[in-house]
Amino acid sequence: MANAQTKVWTPQQGVIIIRMFKPFSFFIGLRYTRAKRRNHFISFISMTSMLGIALGITALITVLSVMNGFEKELRHRMLGMSSHVVVGTFEKDWTDWPKLAQQLRTRPHVTGVAPFIEGQAMITYNKNVKGTFLQGIAPEIESQVSQVADKMETGSIDNLKSGKFGVVLGRELANSLGVEMGDKVTLIVPQASVTVVGLLPRMKRFTVQGIFSVGMHEFDSGLVLLHLDDIAKLLRMSPGSINGLNIKLDDMFLATQFSKQLKKDLPVGYYSYDWTYRHKNFFEAIKMEKTVMFVILALIVAVAAFNIVSTLVMVVTDKQADIAILRTLGATPRTIMMIFIVQGALIGVFGTLLGLGGGIGLALNVETIIPTLEDFFNTQFLPADIYYISDLPSELVWSDVYKITGMSFIISLLATIYPAWRASRTQPAEALRYE
Repeated sequence: MANAQTKVWTPQQGVIIIRMFKPFSFFIGLRYTRAKRRNHFISFISMTSMLGIALGITALITVLSVMNGFEKELRHRMLGMSSHVVVGTFEKDWTDWPKLAQQLRTRPHVTGVAPFIEGQAMITYNKNVKGTFLQGIAPEIESQVSQVADKMETGSIDNLKSGKFGVVLGRELANSLGVEMGDKVTLIVPQASVTVVGLLPRMKRFTVQGIFSVGMHEFDSGLVLLHLDDIAKLLRMSPGSINGLNIKLDDMFLATQFSKQLKKDLPVGYYSYDWTYRHKNFFEAIKMEKTVMFVILALIVAVAAFNIVSTLVMVVTDKQADIAILRTLGATPRTIMMIFIVQGALIGVFGTLLGLGGGIGLALNVETIIPTLEDFFNTQFLPADIYYISDLPSELVWSDVYKITGMSFIISLLATIYPAWRASRTQPAEALRYE
């Protein structure tokens, strides 16, 4: 019987086998991720990291979607009473405005143009006195630039007739004064009238012809609508003169560009501004709140990513012998490093995908889920008598989803660098000494 030849395994053969598998690092990293570890604590930390990332992304997507929903709802209500663009002049009496209004109506994207007169006054009823903001409108065309006609609780803006001296009030203002339809109120403007007994404030009695409710404190508690001719007489303006023109566009987000172009086309002495300028502080505050909320909730993802560091450090310690054998077979430090980067990245990817599914699903159905929870617990999270918006609106913005996904993946990759580098520094002789 011939002696069997002993087959010797050489490191060169190991190098050949390693090179045969192009995604060698990915293959080993995936196997380490799927394998059942002897140390159950490491598996628990890995699962915690994955769930932490998923929870953070779900919270981020849901909260930002709800804030986007609130911003959209507030913008809709605010612009329901305000125009997209305003054109005015520095002249004291602007009487030749109909010509410019007709020109503006022919411009692209313009859906309506209406004149207005603004002023301030005090309104009194019995012993109640409130400061108000006056706005003179042309009732027949006001619906082209605002939604006040659709927000009327009682009466109508069509009841505002020239010379009849009628007013339309916001619901909160009417409640604070204690007035209803048909009551007589007194408007006192900060302009004096010269009489035989001296200077007296100008005042005029008006009849309440309607009450509206927009759902915005700014309008419901301090806005009074009058006919253009009546407010012109009250403020002693020239007949037919106005303060400016309200312009409505078919797309509110074109307002800034439209206003800039309009400034170039208008003659000297005219000006224009858009709704982003008028309500700049309000929307800047919302933007800052969204940014702060994003940073705070992103910390959840960062903490979960820190758990990835802990997981990989323990895995590297647990796999010292495997690393040494791979190095002996010819694996380079870069290959070893990529193995553990792949393993940590897979934890981050699975956590990110899980969070995306949960966040998108919750954001798209939050308007259904919240009423169900309110019915189940027999409560209301946003009482209508306290909050103007009693529902929880949600608007999923895909750009936010992309940013959150990218941030999560980058944080997960960064968390793998130190443990992977530590694994690549493993010395085979030291690791195998006690094996």
